[in-house]
Amino acid sequence: MSASHPLITAAKKLSAQVDALQFSPPVSYVYNPLSYAWPVHEAYLRRYGSGRKKVVLMGMNPGPFGMVQTGVPFGEVAMVRDWMGLSGEIGHPAVENPKRPIEGFGCTRSEVSGRRLWGLFQDRFGTADAFFADHFVANYCPLAFFDGGRNLTPDKLAAVEMAPVMAACDAHLRTLIEALSPEWVIGVGAWAEQRAAKVAAGLPVNIGRVLHPSPASPAANRGWSEAATRQMLALGVWAD
Repeated sequence: MSASHPLITAAKKLSAQVDALQFSPPVSYVYNPLSYAWPVHEAYLRRYGSGRKKVVLMGMNPGPFGMVQTGVPFGEVAMVRDWMGLSGEIGHPAVENPKRPIEGFGCTRSEVSGRRLWGLFQDRFGTADAFFADHFVANYCPLAFFDGGRNLTPDKLAAVEMAPVMAACDAHLRTLIEALSPEWVIGVGAWAEQRAAKVAAGLPVNIGRVLHPSPASPAANRGWSEAATRQMLALGVWAD
């Protein structure tokens, strides 16, 4: 049995829980890549989610040209395919958004956040195996929400509808932390840090944060890689 089996079991459970939920306008489409992109997500967990990790980095939810297309957190196509060596057939959600079609590894749009995040790790660690020896990257929420072509992040949705989502995601994150026993959980952005701090209360783990690499962030556009590196060094997660 693979050492990543607990993560696979937990991801299947989370997928089933969130698939059963309903959402009201302005949400017009909901994508669950743990369902239609499961083969690649499972391969990611199986290959890179084994053993104890020193650092778990956690984002908020899938981006439209990243995990939505590949099933991998921050899953910019070229980085997933060429650096991580993962590929596979990507299916389609039951109801597909015509403004955000699923093209899988044929998607030609680059997920900027993913390119920045994984690009830093590639530059610092060289190979994916070297990075994942002590690190893992997850998303808090597996669902992507759309209002037509507009991406809706979980923090902007109605609290009453997000409550069951967050209950399932909190339980999943706690399982992931217990399975990987990291020294650090690093939120990619303030919201992810806040969720991690709540979920990890009482667990022997440190919580930190790095700037989100979104192109919507002026600070990230002024040099995200350098800023994130400074933050990781200042926390003591990385060493010079």
